[in-house]
Amino acid sequence: MSEYAARNISHTDFILSGFSGPKEWKQLLFIPFFLLFVMSVTANSMIIFIILSHRALHSPMYLLICVMAFVDLVIAISFVPNMLLNLLFNWNHISLMGCLVQMFCIHFFTSVQTTVLLWMALDRFYAICTPLHYNEHMRFSAFLKFVIIPMLRNAVFISAIVGLARSLSYCQSNEIKHCFCEHMALVTLACGPMYVNSVVGLCGVFFILAADVLFIVVSYVRIFVSLFKSGRSSQKAFSTCITHIIVMFVGLIMALTSFLSYRIKNDMSSNSHMAISTMYLLVPTCLNPIIYGIRTKEIRQQVIKAIGSKCGQINKASSDTSRKK
Repeated sequence: MSEYAARNISHTDFILSGFSGPKEWKQLLFIPFFLLFVMSVTANSMIIFIILSHRALHSPMYLLICVMAFVDLVIAISFVPNMLLNLLFNWNHISLMGCLVQMFCIHFFTSVQTTVLLWMALDRFYAICTPLHYNEHMRFSAFLKFVIIPMLRNAVFISAIVGLARSLSYCQSNEIKHCFCEHMALVTLACGPMYVNSVVGLCGVFFILAADVLFIVVSYVRIFVSLFKSGRSSQKAFSTCITHIIVMFVGLIMALTSFLSYRIKNDMSSNSHMAISTMYLLVPTCLNPIIYGIRTKEIRQQVIKAIGSKCGQINKASSDTSRKK
């Protein structure tokens, strides 16, 4: 086939190469990723159920935690099952449309994840710095401007990124060197220029990730100033804010490492890059329910009560069964 003919063929079916290595090694990798996935789905589903089923937890802070749990749940479900099937059964084929849908879900909901962290930072800022006006600031109609503008921004940028990826012609190869449809992993297979895709991707990082992180940092700096003035009575709030910042910056470092590895020449192996990308997406979905949910006293009490009630039902059922025997 001539080079001209090859360039006029655009692949519509792709192979996710995933982690390289022996089949036995891939099947061994299935275990930790499966356990993380089960932990993520279970913990986030429990947080959502607990918050929605108790009216006492329908305040802004808890509803934001519920939104975070829902976002984490969608992120995990959008790529982990496909990756697990690839590791266990080598089911690695995906259509271009399926790849684009997965790409949109992953990138859109990870952008929403940072936006939810911004909302949480604003909630803490109003609660700690302006407690007398908290209800006024966090009233739905007043807070709506912080919801509509960032969500429209996220949708526009991610739709543009996915739309531009859809317009490319993929004639070089149909093997995506990743375990899910990451934007740059797909567009590097295109035979046309990728300049616009790269610029829009960089703009997305700047206007979504960097902008949200900047506003979060500003919010927490003002919170810390308020806490230092208030003295020891706010040590618990100070500790909570520090934990949130550490988790956020660990995730940010992993995200930037994954993002820049495609744009800067380096000696990072494909397996290392995939591991960082996967952990950057999956680990926060496991930790967020603990950091933002279980550590919150009211949610923890309801979780313990729900688990205790379930254990009581199981013990009662087993004792009834024993009596019948």
